[in-house]
Amino acid sequence: MKDPISKEQFLIRQPAYPQTTLTDPYYYRVANTLAAIIRDERLLDGWDVQFCNRVALGLTGYLQDILTDAGIWRSFIEQCHTLYGRRLPYFECGDEYVPHELNEADVRFLIWYTLAMNADDERRLLDPHDPQVAAAADRLHAELDRIYEDPDAPVPSDYHISKGLELNNPAEADDVFHFGNWLFMHCYLMTPAYAMSIAELTAQIDLKAKDAHEQLRRKLEESMMEDPTGPLALYLREWLFLIIEGKMPPRPKMKGEAEGEKRPEHPYYTRFMAYTGGDPIRYFHTYAELNRFFIDALGWEDAENLPQLKPYGDFVLMVNREKGMLAARDVAKCIKLPGNPCYDAAYARTHAIGLLTMRGLCPGDLLRYVLAHNGLPDAAFPGHPDSPLSVDDADFTARCHLQKYYRGD
Repeated sequence: MKDPISKEQFLIRQPAYPQTTLTDPYYYRVANTLAAIIRDERLLDGWDVQFCNRVALGLTGYLQDILTDAGIWRSFIEQCHTLYGRRLPYFECGDEYVPHELNEADVRFLIWYTLAMNADDERRLLDPHDPQVAAAADRLHAELDRIYEDPDAPVPSDYHISKGLELNNPAEADDVFHFGNWLFMHCYLMTPAYAMSIAELTAQIDLKAKDAHEQLRRKLEESMMEDPTGPLALYLREWLFLIIEGKMPPRPKMKGEAEGEKRPEHPYYTRFMAYTGGDPIRYFHTYAELNRFFIDALGWEDAENLPQLKPYGDFVLMVNREKGMLAARDVAKCIKLPGNPCYDAAYARTHAIGLLTMRGLCPGDLLRYVLAHNGLPDAAFPGHPDSPLSVDDADFTARCHLQKYYRGD
């Protein structure tokens, strides 16, 4: 029977690509063995073969990573520990969990992550605790463990390419760029979360144009420098620092920022805070209420301001000292914070998850503020309204699903 995964599909995910290494044939067989198990044992019944093959390729990359301690998976779980106090979102890691080695919980997370992030329908909201995912993880972990414990299994030749690299050494700039390019575009841990971003970039291009390929190349290069990626929505600079130096990079200074300098206060912020008595956020059921606030609090013209908002409701306004004011629609009913008359618990139990997963629905500044104040206590994956996400898991869900729409400034 024909191999489920082609050599090109495997090789493009290898750090040495387009070069090949002596261990590539072995791990190509591993990927196809996993794909065949998924297919023949119907582990992911209902998912198209392309999803199943991506799971097999992702798990093969994870195996190669931990066998060489390449630092990719290590950087993820250690940063999770820094952010959340545990090494994996959603799953409790008991005493049997050994960091930086093969773990069933890792396999379970990667299956969920690969399936959910590559889906473009309601399955994008796949529950991490889905029974089918758990059963597949149990079987595939057993196969990976057999390989992991095999003394004859070769150590991957190319997964250690980041070892010894120095980020600030000009002589290694080309090697760092090559590693960063592979990490962003082809690494098993980054590409699932970037799948929707690529779809958004492609939608901006006329694919019938003669220079469509060049347009896409330029956009991808810009994205690599400007956009976050991976399950934690970290920027490439952050991933490189974590993998190569084991720490996050220093925060870059904002444009015009100087030592001790205080940026000017935005006039909307001044008026808003004076009117509300120091509260940076306000909620409105209707456009009429919102517009009245614009007139009374901000001194706008006594007319229909921002008329494009008239068909909508459940508004939130929030101000920031430097940035000014943002407005969001159709989200107030999901937010449980003091002073919000729009909050509707029954509505929030089925719709709050959308604020964490639907790009563009809730501005990133507002969502970060809401989560920092535990304002989405009802957010839960579909079908599980009685199992709401913790604040940490809500933050991770937003990072993973929203990417730049959550972490972007």
